[in-house]
Amino acid sequence: MRKIYSADAVYLQDQFKANGALLVDGGRIADTGDRDALLNRYPDATHIRWKGKAIVPGTVNSHNHSFQSLLRGIAIDKPFLEWRDQALYRYTPLLDEEAIYTGALLAFGEMLRYGVTTVSDFFYVHNGGTAHDEAVIRAANDLGIRLVFARTMYDWAGAPLAYRETVNEAVERTRLLAKKYQGNPMVTVHPAPHSPHAASPEMIKAGHRLAQELDTPFHIHVAEEMFEVKETLQHYGLRPVHYLDSLGVLDERMIAIHLVWLEDSEIELIGRRKGSLAYCPSSNMFLADGVTQIPDLLKAGVRVTLGTDGGCSNNRISVYEEMRMCALLQKVSRLDGTCITADQVYRMGTSCAGEILWLPVGSLEIGQHADFVALDTHDLSLAPRKELFSNMVYAMQPGAVSTVVVGGRIVFEDGKLSAVSESDIGRRVDELFERWGSLA
Repeated sequence: MRKIYSADAVYLQDQFKANGALLVDGGRIADTGDRDALLNRYPDATHIRWKGKAIVPGTVNSHNHSFQSLLRGIAIDKPFLEWRDQALYRYTPLLDEEAIYTGALLAFGEMLRYGVTTVSDFFYVHNGGTAHDEAVIRAANDLGIRLVFARTMYDWAGAPLAYRETVNEAVERTRLLAKKYQGNPMVTVHPAPHSPHAASPEMIKAGHRLAQELDTPFHIHVAEEMFEVKETLQHYGLRPVHYLDSLGVLDERMIAIHLVWLEDSEIELIGRRKGSLAYCPSSNMFLADGVTQIPDLLKAGVRVTLGTDGGCSNNRISVYEEMRMCALLQKVSRLDGTCITADQVYRMGTSCAGEILWLPVGSLEIGQHADFVALDTHDLSLAPRKELFSNMVYAMQPGAVSTVVVGGRIVFEDGKLSAVSESDIGRRVDELFERWGSLA
């Protein structure tokens, strides 16, 4: 059934247009333009009119670890390695399939109510198979969020056993999962060697080869912490980006996460090789990682997107929040209020993220997935409405998100998730911690 969604304003062609509308057919945007023109052109379409609302693209979270939402508030105010040991490593033995599913419900449910319609979940608690992977995918499907499952390939001996696989195991399991969901518009599987620190050269190269075979991007943490740079220099005699280039994996498929500790030559090289960045400013601040040189990366031609990272290293998972944090952090670190703009950070959280994930999401153009959000323009955080765009980026609070549509289907409306209630998710989390008791 074809539907026309109209509102007081619709974000089309990089600007809000009064009385705009979208025609949705088969989960895609089939036409856009003036409301009356679309109603005349498609008289048989069902008209859904949202008064006092603005329709905008759903945001795209280009990097998250869904299970980490379970650990939010644990091991706060710690150095990175202490945080890792006390939160991630301490709780990993307790993460069975049901816990993984609950954590993903928590993460994805919160994202939807904040206007995230697509998420790239970088997942590594495989526990010797793919059942845990499938639990994440099941949670995304149950809630209705679009998922890029970045299946992590991890063989560092110092990590918990549940993370580790041999190169052959990681490749075969990732390949089988990718082929299972091939052609599914709601789930895409990408290889994701964890990092130069936690994936061997053989694992990194195998992940890249698999991405070529599957014709997908691949994801990898790069230069998040100073100790990672020192280790790469010590073991391979090269800084992280030059090391990855020496392996032949630095190209247009690579989505690097963080890129905090780079030298100028690395920035130039990533741009020349057409690599991309999933930038997580709030997480970098929370863990005291440092400040990524976003204006320099943009100048070098690197495509920059926004991720929230895991819920225990942020501790919010809103891409609108990351837009604001990205802009403010860059401005204050450079003492230059003009070094980055609202338009740039908005693109990072929407259309640019769709581009690097190779998905038709992040904009309201014909042919794109029908993933969009209705904002309540009467929400005080958007006043004055005369400055709707800048207020959306720099001032908007989560309560302004009134309706979320993914693939043409309403998944959040009037403060409620459509498929799974928030109270049920909260109950599941509480019961999980009661069951764990003193085990952690």
